[in-house]
Amino acid sequence: MNIVAVTACISGVAHTYMAAEAIEKYCNKHGIKIVVETQGALGLENGLNSEQIEQADVAIIVADINIEGIERFENTRQIKANISTFLRHPQEIFDLLDRVYNSPPKTVIEV
Repeated sequence: MNIVAVTACISGVAHTYMAAEAIEKYCNKHGIKIVVETQGALGLENGLNSEQIEQADVAIIVADINIEGIERFENTRQIKANISTFLRHPQEIFDLLDRVYNSPPKTVIEV
């Protein structure tokens, strides 16, 4: 499985990076290819390019704000959650990966 993710919180500090780290750890542990873009206090970091997004099986969007460039993901299967839900229950989001992966393109599951 190939995943891209974007994390962003209101203040753009700790929670943005905590969510990014949790996603990376899970994916690395399970042999899933992952690239995470953060949109925090330092601006957009590790920006996803169009090729990475096109090759992704799933996009995980963990944000409390409107992320820059959300339209980039309109053809991608998505799991969306807010930061607090994700940080309190990350496994709930990860458990949805197989479900969304086996869904039609453009499927969006909001948690």
